[in-house]
Order: sequence, then C-alpha cells, then structure tokens
Amino acid sequence: MMIASEVAPFSKTGGLADVASALPRALGRAGHDVTVVTPRYRGVGSGQWTADVSAAVAGAQFTAGLFLEPLGPGARVLFVDCPPLFDRPGLYNTGQLDFEDNPLRFAFLTIAALEWAAAEAVPIDVVHAHDWQAGLTGAYLSQHFGRHPVLGGVPTVFTVHNLAYQGIADKSWLPRLGLGWDLFTVAGLEFWDRISFLKAGVNLSDAVTTVSPTYAEEIQRPEYGFGFDGVMRGRAAALTGILNGIDTDVWSPATDPLLPAPFTAKALAGKALAKRAALEAFGLLVTDGALARPLVGIVSRLVDQKGFDLVAQVADSLVDMGPSFVVLGSGDARYERLWQSLAAHRPGEVGVHIGFDERLAHLVEGGADLFLMPSRYEPCGLNQMYSLRYGTVPVVRATGGLVDSVMPWDPATKTGTGFLFAPYTGDAMLGALAAALDVFGRPAEWKRLQQNGMKADFSWDRSARAYVTVYKGVIAARRTRRPRATTARA
Repeated sequence: MMIASEVAPFSKTGGLADVASALPRALGRAGHDVTVVTPRYRGVGSGQWTADVSAAVAGAQFTAGLFLEPLGPGARVLFVDCPPLFDRPGLYNTGQLDFEDNPLRFAFLTIAALEWAAAEAVPIDVVHAHDWQAGLTGAYLSQHFGRHPVLGGVPTVFTVHNLAYQGIADKSWLPRLGLGWDLFTVAGLEFWDRISFLKAGVNLSDAVTTVSPTYAEEIQRPEYGFGFDGVMRGRAAALTGILNGIDTDVWSPATDPLLPAPFTAKALAGKALAKRAALEAFGLLVTDGALARPLVGIVSRLVDQKGFDLVAQVADSLVDMGPSFVVLGSGDARYERLWQSLAAHRPGEVGVHIGFDERLAHLVEGGADLFLMPSRYEPCGLNQMYSLRYGTVPVVRATGGLVDSVMPWDPATKTGTGFLFAPYTGDAMLGALAAALDVFGRPAEWKRLQQNGMKADFSWDRSARAYVTVYKGVIAARRTRRPRATTARA
C-alpha cells in the first residue's frame, strides 16, 4: 500500500503526483498488487464506493467514504472522501497561505489508509509513504498497530521527493493527533521544539528513499539540506536514491498524438515538422533562417529553484547568443515579466506562454533543439528525460537527478547525451550553452548526440525494479526481527 497526497491525473501540484501514479502501474505490470491511498479532493468524481472509515482526530470525529478506481493491471487508487477535510479550493493552500489544519488533514489520510488495510482480508507486505503528508505512517503503525494481527510488524518505506517541504507544525499537535510525547525527541519527530512530519517519516521508517542517487548524497550536506542534513546523515545507512522514471507511453515521439508527425532515433525527419509547429505556436518567425537557427526550449516553474535568478543575471547575453527561445511556464511575477519583456524586444526570436498547456509542452520537447534547465537544485527532474527521449539535447546544471540522467558529451569518443555546468553562475550557464551551440554547428556530431539520448532507458519499469529491491530488503529485515519482538511481548 502507498500513501500519497496527490496522484495524477486526479490531483497534481508537482512531480509527486506523477510518481504516485506511474510507479504503482509499473509495479502492477511486474506482477505486484498495489493500492495508492489519496484524498478525494474537490472535483474528483472517480471511484466506486467500497467502505467507510471513521476516526477521532484533534477532538473531532471524522467519517470518510472509500472509493476504488483502477489505475492499471494490479494497481488501483483508493480515494478518501472526507469533505470537511478535502473539499477545498486547493490541495494544500489557497494562494500562498497553507491551510491551518493541514496536520489534521494528512494525519487523517494516514489513519484512514491504515484502518482500511487493517480490515482487508489479504494482508499487505509493506507500506510506502510519500513526502511529509504521509510522514506519520511509521509513528501510527508503531503506536496504534504494533500488536495488530494484520498490520503488526509491517515495514515502512518513506520517500522524500523534495526536502524543502518539511511538514512543520506546533508541538501541541502531537497529542491532538493521538501520538505520545515519547516521540518528541531528536530521534523521533522533534525539530527545533516543533514537530516535523517529514522528520517522523525519515526517522520512523525502515528504509528511506529519495528520487535520485545524487540527491541522496546532496541532502546530507548543509548547502542542500534545508536544515535537515544532519537528520539525513543520521539515516544514511537506510537511505537509497532511485531515479524517477517517465511515462514512456505518454512521452514517446514515435506515438505522440500532440506532435505533427512521429519520429524516432533512426528517422528524425518528423522533428523538423515539430520545430516548425513550435515556432508557429509561439508566434515566432517561420523562415528558412529561423528553421536553421537553433531553438532552445524551456518548460518550467519560473522560480529561483529552477535557476531563473541566473537567467535574469545574463538575460541579454543569453538571447544575444543567436538561438531562438520558446518558454512555457509560470511562477514569480518578476521572471514572468522578464521573459515577456524579452519577447517584446525580440518578437521574432523569443516566444513566451505564461501558464501551462499540455500540447505546447509536447511541442517544446519535440520541436526544440536544446532544452535549458539551470536548476539551483533538482531532486530528480523529468523534463530533461523527456528531452532526451525526443532528441532535444539538455543543457543543465550538475545537480541532483540532472547529474544522474544527463551524461556529458565527449567529442573524442562521441559519447554522452548533453551539457552540464557546475558553478551556480550565469557565466557557467552561458558557457555550457555555447558548447552545445558549437556542436549544433556540426550536423553529424549533433545527430549522434541526439541519438545517444534517445536510446537511454528512463522507463518506470527500471525504477520499479529498484523499489522492489528496497521492499524485499525491509520485509526480510522485519521477518528476522519478528521472533524476538514476539518473545519480548510474551
């Protein structure tokens, strides 16, 4: 059983939703049986009623209907329908203001999931909790279900998708959520005299994973740890980095219905048609010269984390390098205005769409020659993997999952898939883009570079196998400890 606060396509604010949808389906294809428990937010009408569950939390009694919806063979979503908690205009907040009762909302989600699992005829083997919203899973299992005939001894895996989001709450929530003060320790969930759902997940789970091997190393260092680096170093022996996959059914240039024509690594002609379509869609010049000019794509949240402070530092130099740019995204107003200003001053060369549009996202990935992703930090990242699959060469900062998925181009051996820069400076970014543009001017090398990336395997089937290894490890470890625990209770 998995517990996740969002699951695509039913609810989504970020990459967690994609993982919570694609990983169960990949596990199902491999013969496993997976149920993902998630809130039934406003607007979600999916699922068939299967049961009700009730629990008293924070001095109030809550009842939820449980609705099942298939995800694919062997995989399904179980929606927790509790309107007082989840029928709201946003998943976690309205605007920039978090809901004050988020600790209650996501504690109830976890309790509902465990109560459902406890009543099932077929016991579960492992609980996989995702991000801070499901961070209390290990705490509830140990304090409320430790001797339960079904859930007693069931191991937990906890995945950190982004360490910056830590689920911090006042310590007064601890008894209100039905948990004992014995957990309010450095080894439990105490964090600077408050409680942290994320710390609970990290400290009270049998294994901890995160979304790329490099990010697993980075979050143990102060510059990437957001104050949690010591916590992560404390669980280093239990920590594994597993690179996320991508949905290769949705993101495939050979079958993508949002492209004007299909193309493959062996037959790239359709990519030129996608480039023309992308230029047209963003209102840029569509001439022989424009089609020959390199096209740089960006699909991103326009925020500091994604490197747009670097872009702002060298914006004029960036667009003076010669390529055209197509930018799709939204975020901080200052970065939206920056790109809109660049588009106004270079109307034939810079095209911007503020917001998100699925068709445009596919056109950018399919039609651009290069993809710029200068992130300050990037736990995993998906767009660089989409780009590689579409023959769009990534230019990325050497951080997190970008390091694990983009291999530096080596002109001597003709190996590698893209271009990376390490110092977090505008000049380093410009240097990496200049190196890419230099190779673009040599068509034979460029084609080899494209084909290298298109042959890489970033499927969820690969990632799912790594998760199964973690699951088997925690199950085996719990079984070896179980006889001692039984003797002690007796």
